[in-house]
Amino acid sequence: MKIERYPYQASAWWDGRIVAQSDQCLCAEAPGALPVLYFPLADIVFGGADGLSGCVLPAEPLPELADHAAFDQDQVRVEVRDEVEGDAVHDVTVKRFPTWGDAAHLVDVMDVRPADDGLTFFGIARSDERRPVVEGSQMLGQAIVAASRHAAGRRVVSANVMLLRAADARQPLQFELQELSSGRTFAALFVQVHQGERLCAAGTLLLDTPSGDVIRHAVDAPDVPGPYECPPYDMGVTGRDIRVVDGGYSNDADEPTGPPTVDAWVRFRQVPDDPALHAGLLAQFTGHMSIAAALRPHHGISQDQAHRTLSMAINSINLSLYGPVKVDDWLLYHHHSTFAGAGTTHAENRVYDLAGALVASFTVDAMVRPLPSGAKGPMDARTAL
Repeated sequence: MKIERYPYQASAWWDGRIVAQSDQCLCAEAPGALPVLYFPLADIVFGGADGLSGCVLPAEPLPELADHAAFDQDQVRVEVRDEVEGDAVHDVTVKRFPTWGDAAHLVDVMDVRPADDGLTFFGIARSDERRPVVEGSQMLGQAIVAASRHAAGRRVVSANVMLLRAADARQPLQFELQELSSGRTFAALFVQVHQGERLCAAGTLLLDTPSGDVIRHAVDAPDVPGPYECPPYDMGVTGRDIRVVDGGYSNDADEPTGPPTVDAWVRFRQVPDDPALHAGLLAQFTGHMSIAAALRPHHGISQDQAHRTLSMAINSINLSLYGPVKVDDWLLYHHHSTFAGAGTTHAENRVYDLAGALVASFTVDAMVRPLPSGAKGPMDARTAL
């Protein structure tokens, strides 16, 4: 079991009131289990909370956890205040624990490690045990980082990936690059993503050496409220803020219908000054909301039906990048589903910076189909939602 001091203030809610609050919690992570927060006993309030003792987990016989206790997180709502010193009040959000992890963990996942041959890269595993499936857009982002590491001095201008089989987030990934061409201006790479003997994804990447403008134009950004005028959405990653315009992203089938669009502002608190990681992290979010945009006009259908009554998965993503990006500044992801039918969906999407400049475009092809007879469980789909 790995035990570390948790960097954020945490609160525990039971029966509508706070029963614990501390900025000195310990986070315990064990293989194959969700992380658990341990509160110092001095910061737990039992007085008058009849029945709360039945929600406290048995004490772990570990010296690091002496004078600490944890709650049954199914019965007690544990929340963390996503804030570090220097954050403005409007930058502070609350996320429910257990989370997938922190933005620093996501950066580490995206930062693929090279092998000696310069064409093979490895991605570490980090899993949410509730559904341990690798997102297809994560593999796209990791492939962009791998290509950028291989072709130093060039930048990825377009990338596409086809998602072929489910990848288990509890196991590392291997990225194998093959040079298709390498000229003075452009280079092209083929990538295959393996997990053991399984080929999970494949695609191509085009890289270039930057050039000045000869001509320039771009589609205007949609007229939507700014990030601080939109409600935050909790996707279980501290250090990353997501604000959804009009609250248009939901897993509730009873939500009112709307147009086939979802606009979301996204920003990381801190990312290393590495253009490859910024591009990879931009790509990592491209797989999150396109299916939701396709479902939004249809009452009674939502993503919470995925892998229970419906099979939902991303089949392919095609991404174009128009210049260096900064994911630690606000980016607006505009998702627009242009077609849904015959068990498939298609979305044409764009990414803008806070000033309204177009920095990337991407298309997503996905499936929304009845769940095949006998299929069940988190590994039935190729990508996580």
